[in-house]
Amino acid sequence: MQALKIIGLVGMPGSGKTLAVNVAKSLGIPVISMGDMVREEVKSRGLEETPENVGYVSKDLREKEGPQAVAQRTLAKIKKEKAPVILVEGIRSLQEIELFKTFTSDFTLIAIHSSPKTRYRRLIERGRSDDAKDIRIFQERDLREINYGIGSAIALADYMIVNEGSESELMRKVQTILEEIMQ
Repeated sequence: MQALKIIGLVGMPGSGKTLAVNVAKSLGIPVISMGDMVREEVKSRGLEETPENVGYVSKDLREKEGPQAVAQRTLAKIKKEKAPVILVEGIRSLQEIELFKTFTSDFTLIAIHSSPKTRYRRLIERGRSDDAKDIRIFQERDLREINYGIGSAIALADYMIVNEGSESELMRKVQTILEEIMQ
């Protein structure tokens, strides 16, 4: 086992993971996004970064390479990091969690939860290229995430943050938890 501490972050799209990532970075914690691994694969296949293409590639990777495919790519990046603590954003399944736990005995999972109504509003406001622009695509993405097993990962998280309030409220909660984990 390595002496590395990995903090995993799980939550449905629009739950507030990006704000949590910003808090981690402000504390000097390097962040690796599992979604970036998928977006890199989308680009390497010469596809436009749309919600449909990102979803297709994410599903395709897992079908062809197994449920840990994206986590394997993430682990390759983790191995290049020199920091004693790394935050991995975008965990989707128990299989991914198990992969990280085989790499380090010091793994902690934080879940962020928000209602679908709140998350959809946030995604529309955020406007990232791979965000759903209509409710049908949003719901399809939610179902895809649920099929990966994200609900089980959220249910088994070491910490749960309900994010229905302000950005500053979420950031305070995340900072408190990260500081506790880092002790």
